[in-house]
Amino acid sequence: MDTEITRRHQPTCETSPESDPSSGDVLLSQSKSAYRDEEEDEDMATDPINPDFVAAEKLHQGTGYVPSFITSLVGRLPPRWMNWTVRFFTTIFLISTFSALVYLGPLALVCLVLLLQFACFYEIINIGLVVYRSHDLPWFRLLSWYFLFSSNYFLFGESLITRFRLLLAKEDFLQPLVTHHHFLSYSFYSSGIVLFVLSLVKRHYIKQFTLFGWTHVTLLLVVCSSHFQIQNIFNGIIWFLMPVALVICNDIMAYVFGFFFGKTPLIKLSPKKTWEGFIGGGIATILFGFFFSLILLRYDYFVCPLEWDDTIGALTTSCTRNPVFIPRTYNVSKWMFMVPFRQFTWYPFLWHYLIIALYVSVVGPFGGFFASGFKRAFRIKDFGDVFPGHGGVVDRFDCQFIVGVFVFIYYNSFVRIYSPASLLSRIYVLPIHEQLAFYRLLTEGLHQRGLLPDRLSNLVNELIDPSELSSVSAISEAP
Repeated sequence: MDTEITRRHQPTCETSPESDPSSGDVLLSQSKSAYRDEEEDEDMATDPINPDFVAAEKLHQGTGYVPSFITSLVGRLPPRWMNWTVRFFTTIFLISTFSALVYLGPLALVCLVLLLQFACFYEIINIGLVVYRSHDLPWFRLLSWYFLFSSNYFLFGESLITRFRLLLAKEDFLQPLVTHHHFLSYSFYSSGIVLFVLSLVKRHYIKQFTLFGWTHVTLLLVVCSSHFQIQNIFNGIIWFLMPVALVICNDIMAYVFGFFFGKTPLIKLSPKKTWEGFIGGGIATILFGFFFSLILLRYDYFVCPLEWDDTIGALTTSCTRNPVFIPRTYNVSKWMFMVPFRQFTWYPFLWHYLIIALYVSVVGPFGGFFASGFKRAFRIKDFGDVFPGHGGVVDRFDCQFIVGVFVFIYYNSFVRIYSPASLLSRIYVLPIHEQLAFYRLLTEGLHQRGLLPDRLSNLVNELIDPSELSSVSAISEAP
C-alpha cells in the first residue's frame, strides 16, 4: 500500500512542452529544418536543367539555306543537286579565301585561327543560352567571353613569349607582362571565378553550374585546339597547311564518293555517311597529300618556322632546313629481292605526311561524328548558318580540332629540333653579366669535350674573369 502511494507521487519522466524550457528550441529547430527542406524542394522544382528542344529548333540552320542569287540560277534543279551545287560554290569561295590568307603569310593565318575560334565559341555558347533558356541569368554571356579572354591571354601570350621573347624584351613597358605572365593569367581567371560566384541566383544554381561546365568544356575543345594550331603555324606553315588541306580533301572526296557511290551506312550518328565515302575519301586524301607535300617542300616559305631575326630586326621565314625537309638516300634491304633498285632518294617528311594522312582519313572523321552526336543530343541540324550548304563554323571545322592537336603533339614528339636562333632568343633577354657567364660556361664545356682548342678557352677565361662578373652585374643593374 505504501509502495503504491509512493509510486503515485513520484515525478514522471515525461513532461509537457510547457514544463520543459528546452522543448521550444527543439521545435524551433525542427521548424527551421522543415522550412529549409521545403525551400530546397522548391529550388529543385523551379530550377529545371532539361534542354528546351523547342527553342533549339528555332536556331538558325545553314544546310538548307540557299542565297537568292544562287536560287535564281539553280532553282530548277532537284533538291539533291541544288544542295550539291550550293556546297560546291561555297567550297570554292572558302578555298579561295584560305589560299589568299596563306599568301599573306603566317600572321594572317594566326588572325584567321583566332577569328574562327571566336566564331566557334559563339555558336556553342549560343546553343547553351537558347537550349537552357538562360537569357534571364545575369552575367552568363559576359562571363563566358571573359573566360575566353583569360584563356587566350594565357595561351596566346605563352606562344608569343616562347617564340618572340627577344622582340618583346626590347619594349620596357612589356617587361612586367612577360615576367609575370603566369601570375597575371591566373589572376584574370580567379577574378572570373569570383564574378561567377557573385552572379549565382537562388533557385538557378544547378543551371548556372551546368552552364559554367558548358563554358569550360567549350574552352577546352575550341581554345586549346586553336592554340595548338597557332603553334603549328609558328613551327612552319607546312605543319598547318598540309593537315588542313588533307582534312578539306578528305571531307570533299568523302562527300563526292558518298554522293555518287554511297550505299552502305557507316555510322548511325551520321546517316548520310557511307563506307564508300569513308574509304574513297581516305584513298584520295593519301594520294592528294603526296603530291601536295612535294609542292610545299620546294619552298622555304612553307617549311621554315616563323622567328625573329635580331640581325635584320624583322620576322623571317628563312632558315637552315630541318633534316626532315632535306632529301635523303635510303638503301633497300637485300631481302627485298623483288625490288628492281637498291637505293632511292626520299624526303623524310613524306613518312611523316603518310602518318598524318592516315590519321586524317581514319580518325579525323570522328571529329565530325562527335559534332553530329552533339547536334543529335540537342535535336539541332547545324551549329549555325554562316556557310550556305554547310552550316555553321563548327560544322565546317569540327575535324580540324582533333587533327590540329594531333599534328602539334606528333611534331613535338618526332620532328622538333631546337634551332640556335630559338636558344639565343632566350639567352639575349638575360642580364649582361648572366650572358657573359653563360658564354664562359659554354666555352668551358666545349673545351672539356675537346671541341675547342686550349688557346681559345684560355683567352675566354682571361677576358671573362668570374670575379669581375659581379662588378658587371652592378653596372648593368644601375639606373
